[in-house]
Amino acid sequence: MMLRIKRVPTLVSNFQKEETEGSASAVAVQQSGGGCGRNCLRDCCIQGTRLPLYAFRKVNQIANEKSLDAPNARDTPVAFLDSLLLGEWEDRVQRGLFRYDVTACETKVIPGGCGFIAQLNEGRHLKKRPTEFRVDKVLQPFDDSKFNFTKVGQEEVLFQFEASEHDEAQFIAAAPVDTENSPSVVAINVSPIEYGHVLLIPRILERLPQRIDHESFLLALYMAMEAGNPYFRLGYNSLGAFATINHLHFQAYYLAVPFPLEKAPTEKIATMKSGVNISALLNYPVRGLVFEGGSMVRDLSDAVSDCCICLQDHNIPFNVLIADSGRRIFVVPQCYAEKQALGEVSSELLDTQVNPAVWEISGHMVLKRKKDYEEASEANAWRLLAEVSLSEARFEEVKALIFEAISCDVNENQALDEPSKLAPNEPLKEVDAAAKNGSSSTMITGNQECVVLQ
Repeated sequence: MMLRIKRVPTLVSNFQKEETEGSASAVAVQQSGGGCGRNCLRDCCIQGTRLPLYAFRKVNQIANEKSLDAPNARDTPVAFLDSLLLGEWEDRVQRGLFRYDVTACETKVIPGGCGFIAQLNEGRHLKKRPTEFRVDKVLQPFDDSKFNFTKVGQEEVLFQFEASEHDEAQFIAAAPVDTENSPSVVAINVSPIEYGHVLLIPRILERLPQRIDHESFLLALYMAMEAGNPYFRLGYNSLGAFATINHLHFQAYYLAVPFPLEKAPTEKIATMKSGVNISALLNYPVRGLVFEGGSMVRDLSDAVSDCCICLQDHNIPFNVLIADSGRRIFVVPQCYAEKQALGEVSSELLDTQVNPAVWEISGHMVLKRKKDYEEASEANAWRLLAEVSLSEARFEEVKALIFEAISCDVNENQALDEPSKLAPNEPLKEVDAAAKNGSSSTMITGNQECVVLQ
């Protein structure tokens, strides 16, 4: 049985349309040989194009938490990326490229222990016909007849984002676009959720479907590290988890308060040989895993990529949040769209038209009706996110798949019931303390070895 839901798509580009296969507009673009008139990123317009280029320095080691607070920790290149992104974003504001002024949207922290954030964003609600999306296939082939990011106007692109060929970051104000080696670009989201809302589109001209691979995820992690700002997070939505454009991309924006997800207590369940720690979320309405640590950037990136690839290959929708300047990464499998397609979500929740993607799962509730904003409560937010979460039994099954894929395992005898009784923001003691009290550890071998608590 094919599962589909209807939802009003969010416009991320001013050139995005409700394109259908074989539509006249799509055919016109494909047949155009001398430029389509939109100054886009396709073959018809891109030849000879120059765009700003930020070449980041490939750092091998992961910065520790104190390094951002240390004097001179934010060196010039890091601070420059932050100012470059915001400066270019503000330039697009002045040009009138956004659909609304996101700074005028009402925002509040919902009273309660979790600190959910509510935003009234009526500008993202389009009074147009809902579009049907298939939600039972996480991996779907790229379809060039539908909207994709090669169709955006070049004015929506802020800069190219590539690794430097030298041991330092570089910026070139007008660099040629190398069409032979597809560039990665940072573009605006014209329907922003927050200040500085952008899209990172890896290897844009390769027309990759929405599917995480090792190199693309490493690029996203480098962007979080290079920005060096803990209030700048990157997010990823798979198909079936409220990604609506099947062209590989990450989202990112600034929010100057902690996400509730970032504050949720966790319990360490495994340590990989590389030093990457894997923890489970506790006392949060959505079940998920947290990856952090490791001595090398590639170690952390590969661990998360392997996890995401496992979920993709097993057709499990998921969302990812890259937080703490790339030091912590949250992976959350979800089932809300599936429940919606099966008619298992209440009409009360559906009427809110909230699509629980990575930002909502992180605790930033983007509401489209004033009524929902005025009545926002921790109980309402918790109820919505609880529908997103896998059941405990299903999460254990998915967790076992993930640990098998990354050659890890968890201690089946490790009780989580007691810690879960803690208040949402009450700090947990390090699980490592258990080892000091006589617990042993075991090495699980495979492609990547993993120490698990006993």
